[in-house]
Amino acid sequence: MTEPMPLPPAMIQRAREFTGPPAPARPAATVVLLRPADPDFQVYVLRRRTTMAFGGVYAFPGGAVDPSDCPETLRDDWPARLGLSGEQARAVVGAAARELFEEAGVVLAGSVAEPDRTVADADDPTWESDRAAVLRRELTMAELLDRRGLRLRDDLLLPWARWITPEFEPKRFDTWFFAALLPESQSARDVSGEADRTAWINPAEATDLPMLPPTRHTLNQIAAAGTIPGVVAASEHRDAATPVMPRIDVDPDGTATLSL
Repeated sequence: MTEPMPLPPAMIQRAREFTGPPAPARPAATVVLLRPADPDFQVYVLRRRTTMAFGGVYAFPGGAVDPSDCPETLRDDWPARLGLSGEQARAVVGAAARELFEEAGVVLAGSVAEPDRTVADADDPTWESDRAAVLRRELTMAELLDRRGLRLRDDLLLPWARWITPEFEPKRFDTWFFAALLPESQSARDVSGEADRTAWINPAEATDLPMLPPTRHTLNQIAAAGTIPGVVAASEHRDAATPVMPRIDVDPDGTATLSL
């Protein structure tokens, strides 16, 4: 499929001038965090600082997989759902949970004794101290959860899609997208240091926000589900193993067309 899509001028220029070879794509994970809101739901977004890769555009919390990202998981179907080996799948799932904690302060975890219950409050100073230690790689997410008698609630992560950055970008990622519902009594907040703005938005309000194609496309798909139960139901049928490898064609008049 092809569709016209507004793109940052610098991206269009890179697409025009690229001659290869492409940089390797680093594994990554990102999370579309949802919360109930009238009339349907809102999505948490952040705007990357202009000094960062893909800066100046709105995105979801996420980042590259770290070697320490390999927690125990509740779900046993991750390899099949993500198209990876068991260890690789755990690493991607662990990265999704860690990045959500690092960038939004949200913890997808529950008590070992009562795994169906999620952490109710992750805003106090001890949690912030642990978050900073995880961010500095002084503490792994698995170590943090073990110390607090918790385990990852990866059953709250809903696999959605997989996108690989176009070949013309100097920094490329093989990114798995997940959806997740904000745990009750927790709050997402601007703690990452990587954003100059964060917001909860209704998907319909995002039309004029600058976004890269994977973010825009994913947001449109999630919005089409209509409701949070609709997102959960749709995730059961999503293909998060086969990568989407977009191509951007630039016409002489400067119009950029996205081909999937």
